[in-house]
Amino acid sequence: MTFTVRSPASSANLGPGFDSLGLSVPLYTTLRVTPQDRTEVVPLGADLAGTPADESNYVYRAMALAARRAGRPLPPARVEIETDVPLARGLGSSAAALVAGIVAGNELLGRPLDDEAVLDVAAREEGHPDNVAPALFGGIVVATLDRLGTHYVRLDPPAHLGVTVLIPEFELSTSKARAVLPREYSRADTVHALSHAALLAAALAQGRLELLRHAMQDYVHQIWRAPLVPGLSDILEEAHLHGALGAALSGAGPTVLCFHDTRGPTAPLHRYLHGVMARSGLSGRVIDLPIDTVGTVVERAGNPA
Repeated sequence: MTFTVRSPASSANLGPGFDSLGLSVPLYTTLRVTPQDRTEVVPLGADLAGTPADESNYVYRAMALAARRAGRPLPPARVEIETDVPLARGLGSSAAALVAGIVAGNELLGRPLDDEAVLDVAAREEGHPDNVAPALFGGIVVATLDRLGTHYVRLDPPAHLGVTVLIPEFELSTSKARAVLPREYSRADTVHALSHAALLAAALAQGRLELLRHAMQDYVHQIWRAPLVPGLSDILEEAHLHGALGAALSGAGPTVLCFHDTRGPTAPLHRYLHGVMARSGLSGRVIDLPIDTVGTVVERAGNPA
């Protein structure tokens, strides 16, 4: 019987929560999986044109990771893949594909892996849990990865917290964005990162929206990546003057995330972000999104599985 797996996009780091903090947003990678006597991989849509249509596809390799953790062979199936998560834009497109694939492989095997095992497989493959955890569980997730396992706390979004994302029309690979980071940090920058990440997690947990602008300051990755994203420094400094509760580079970029209060207008923030793009000679989209609170969903015959 055919089943569908849908995994959301995610925004990681949120400023100081480098490789450990993220949230999910309602843009999705969707798989339709039909067991059959041979394997077929079918990428659909213009965004996936040119991606492998065989077992080397990243989604299918993710399915195989679930089988490897379960110690069982992966049954053959037709796997159709669609996505509306922008690729290489800092919105967790690879994490959505990875999580969807692992969940689909686990489902095809009869669910031998529990959620914690699925998360651990995904985090170890990705190398960090900040995108895969919210893609799997939805909401806001603080997570760590160590030799003993992947550990997380999921938070429901505070009331009235919305997201505005600026998605420029150019790609930025994670490898390029990581290459500019220093190998070592000073004690002062380390203390700054730890204290602000802790304040951000506490502010999100308690709904202290007024603290977000202060808590989202970061010296670990954003200042180093700013030259790769025209206008980023201006947005980090000025977005609060135009209605943002706080601003951050989304993942490795180039997307920029701003928090807003859903009780107020976002038109001034949109105008400001479009203006930054225009001054930088860029084009792109500015959209308001809620925070996805569901995470990855499996459906069979129209009903959640």
